[in-house]
Amino acid sequence: MALTAERKADIIGQHKTHATDTGSAEVQIAILTDRINYLTDHLKQHRQDHSTQRGLLKLVGQRRRQLAFLNKKDVTRYRAVLAKLGLRK
Repeated sequence: MALTAERKADIIGQHKTHATDTGSAEVQIAILTDRINYLTDHLKQHRQDHSTQRGLLKLVGQRRRQLAFLNKKDVTRYRAVLAKLGLRK
């Protein structure tokens, strides 16, 4: 199941910082994390899917850059996102 509009709206609802927030760093990181988790599960079954593997690596790079930006801008928000999403255990 790919990222549907309902799933994306649910993720935005969980991670938004104010009523009309759809593009803050927290929301973008959460959406990327959901897509990364989905593609990781897909690649466990389809090991030879190289185009999906390349897409996964691009998403991981985007999330890494978003996390670096948030860490530089506001460390408390960065740590909250890591704890909420279960990253960097």
